[in-house]
Amino acid sequence: MIDAPEVLLRLALAAVLGAVIGLNRSRNEWAAGMRTHMLVSVGSALAIIVSAFGFRDVLGHPDVVLDPSRIAAQVVSGIGFLGAGTIMFLQREQIVRGLTTAAGLWATASIGLASGSGLFAAAGIATGLIWLILALLKPLERKLMSWGRRAIPRLRLRLTDATALGSVEAIVSRRHLPLQKIVLRRQEDGDDQVDLIFGPALRNDQLVTLADELRELEGLQSVSFESASQTPSQPPTTD
Repeated sequence: MIDAPEVLLRLALAAVLGAVIGLNRSRNEWAAGMRTHMLVSVGSALAIIVSAFGFRDVLGHPDVVLDPSRIAAQVVSGIGFLGAGTIMFLQREQIVRGLTTAAGLWATASIGLASGSGLFAAAGIATGLIWLILALLKPLERKLMSWGRRAIPRLRLRLTDATALGSVEAIVSRRHLPLQKIVLRRQEDGDDQVDLIFGPALRNDQLVTLADELRELEGLQSVSFESASQTPSQPPTTD
């Protein structure tokens, strides 16, 4: 049977490694912060300890076989229910949020399993890699995504009146422009940020003309656009 100091070491390490992952989430005020990740990690570590050592007293009985991997497998699958609760589809913005949080919780559960199993090196290495992915790769991902979006003609509007969106859609429809998607995001000050994303066939002069016409609308605070010919070093034209 595993002794108490060893149990304390494994659970404490799981808590510390879970906190390392959760600190990055808490720093950015995202869902599932430090305490959540610590609980997931410690709970997973305890589950694997119970699975490996909790049934030693019945092993001597006839026809009793212990499979320590069964509880670990249930942790890996069961954490999906918790992760699913962090995923949401925002109809207003037409985007899915929470996938990274769910994946982080799932990975943290695996760190807890490794800590509880005594695989300290594996748990520490995994924690370092996950932290790098969550904390340091986000700025790089944003730069790459921003670079890729600059090849797509788009207009970015800031609306102080939500009813102005209907007028915007009417103008775009009247001009028969290749509008592919409208992304609407509510800002902290109550204004709406609207991205009109067009197909690559839209010419720059059409984009400029549309921006000029939209500037005449009431309830429109600002207009900026990115054309297909702009390079990352060229800022978009802003009202």
